[in-house]
Amino acid sequence: MESLGSRIKKLRKERGLTQDDIGRHLGMGRSNVGHIENGRTIPTSETLDKIANILGTTTDYLLGRSNDPHGKPYYSLTDKDDKDIARKLEAMMNELESDSALAFMGEPMDEEDRELLRISLENTLRMSREMAKKKFTPKKYRN
Repeated sequence: MESLGSRIKKLRKERGLTQDDIGRHLGMGRSNVGHIENGRTIPTSETLDKIANILGTTTDYLLGRSNDPHGKPYYSLTDKDDKDIARKLEAMMNELESDSALAFMGEPMDEEDRELLRISLENTLRMSREMAKKKFTPKKYRN
């Protein structure tokens, strides 16, 4: 398992930052950052939070509680989910408009109302997909 320091060092290099860059943001010297990366010093929770923000990650990742440096939960929607939702939404909107004008309480819906309905349906589809992932993802695949 990677240590806190090695995760910080890896992300720092991936982002093209030097120890001096990190130190400047934290208000400390380069050597202090080096000590954190080498495990000689354990940063305070406040400093760790600042490091996570600088590196665009989460403290959970830095501490080894998550393997995702981007901090997305296991139930986050993927690109495939987004495409599936878009297809389903398009089919729903086409079906609603196919036989007769879309109406609400007997009044035809204008473009603004259709767009509000589309947004509402999309949000509902997204929430239901996330809820399904939370409920049905096996524990061994959860971070």
